[in-house]
Amino acid sequence: MGFIGSGSIGRTLAQLAVGAGHQVVLSNSRGPETLVDTAEELGPQASAATSEEAATAGDIVVVTVPVSAFPHVPAAPLAGKTVIDTCNYGPERDGHIPELDNKSLTSSELLLRYVPDALLVKAFSNIFFKHLLSLARPVGAADRSYLPIAGDSASAKAAVTEFIDSIGYSVVDAGTLADSWRQATGTPVWGTPYGPYSNEKGQPVGEDAIRAALAAATR
Repeated sequence: MGFIGSGSIGRTLAQLAVGAGHQVVLSNSRGPETLVDTAEELGPQASAATSEEAATAGDIVVVTVPVSAFPHVPAAPLAGKTVIDTCNYGPERDGHIPELDNKSLTSSELLLRYVPDALLVKAFSNIFFKHLLSLARPVGAADRSYLPIAGDSASAKAAVTEFIDSIGYSVVDAGTLADSWRQATGTPVWGTPYGPYSNEKGQPVGEDAIRAALAAATR
């Protein structure tokens, strides 16, 4: 697993991935020396690298950066790879992006313009990082939670589903990248189903509740 961006969601996913037996290569915009401590905390299955190195190393690569950083995501090493996009658009942080403000594109479709040969899958954009860590459950658990994913490649969605299954979650297929607005910031499936931020343990959410939340989204 390669990670381009190592903020709260990236580090949480890396922790879950290591726990599931995956090797992880972390990167951020400030350089690998700033991630040495994080890699050491995660153990021998984790290492720090440049963004290009992380993109090259990963069989699956997680892009977890501000939308304003999309132009800096290395495109060439992501060609043909399954890429998980966890990113949410926030004008107060990213500045205003006309195609996102007028809803002619989803943020995932915008990312695809910068990494056009990647097999992009939207996932993990709708869950608080503390809930993501605490709600993971083994296969067969009665209180296993579901996460929505969206993408245009069936093979990439299958690979991401397998990864998500390995770290303790089941999946609801939420359609194509054009449909991924249904799990964007402020939609019914974003944050709320898993409980308030004040409850750091969160609450498990089943398949029906996620499907209902996706269906309730308006644009």
